[in-house]
Amino acid sequence: MTERSTGTIRQDAYDIRPGTADRQPGPGDPVGTDGRPWYDRTKRLFDIVLAVLLLVVASPAMLAIAVVVAATLGRPVLFRQVRPGRHGELFELVKFRTMRPVDVAGGAVTDGDRLTRLGRRLRATSMDELPTLWNVLRGQMSLVGPRPLLVDYLDRYTPAQARRHEVRPGITGLAQVRGRNAMPFPERFTHDVWYVDNRSLRVDLHILAETVGAVLRRRGITAPGSPTAPEFLGGTGVPGQGGAAHDVPGRPADWRTG
Repeated sequence: MTERSTGTIRQDAYDIRPGTADRQPGPGDPVGTDGRPWYDRTKRLFDIVLAVLLLVVASPAMLAIAVVVAATLGRPVLFRQVRPGRHGELFELVKFRTMRPVDVAGGAVTDGDRLTRLGRRLRATSMDELPTLWNVLRGQMSLVGPRPLLVDYLDRYTPAQARRHEVRPGITGLAQVRGRNAMPFPERFTHDVWYVDNRSLRVDLHILAETVGAVLRRRGITAPGSPTAPEFLGGTGVPGQGGAAHDVPGRPADWRTG
């Protein structure tokens, strides 16, 4: 545990309290990094090893899910969507499908209309995320990091919120274990930026451990009043500081934010 003498900021895996960014690049930091090459290399190795193990262990379950999704929703079995990664570089995120296609004539337009019972169960257990381990192996994502949101959001972040893209996005993150989709966007981004500034292997391990509990408790899977996640329309949620955040339940079509 480290503790600053000038305040109460503590970088302690057992006392993760978002709200204050405390790490700035120093004069001795390598160009283009924030001075954590050992951490970055070790975390990448950790991601690869754990992702391979999880894929091997989960392969029977993934095969069974693929068969059930194909039988109930048809093909394709996987949901693919372009998301912004580290430094905003775009990549294709893969998950199991949980929704029917948009069918205006059939009344399947909003996420609530399109989300199937199987899809709700897959999301509740986070089993739909298993194919995302492939994104981790490819180096597009990490096991732990800010959740990759929609490309359309890129020009809606405040400069402070946009700092969430300074690291690889993650399958799970601090905001996911503290509230997931039930947490308002400005608060989520505060957690994301706190992670960017205070990330360490100890913090990562703590978040992974908390993820197990969060999945078992199944809390925050959806936002209040929304079958999935609301849309982020920009702003800080604080009047006079970049506008207000707008949560719009029932956003139609492909607005899945996971």
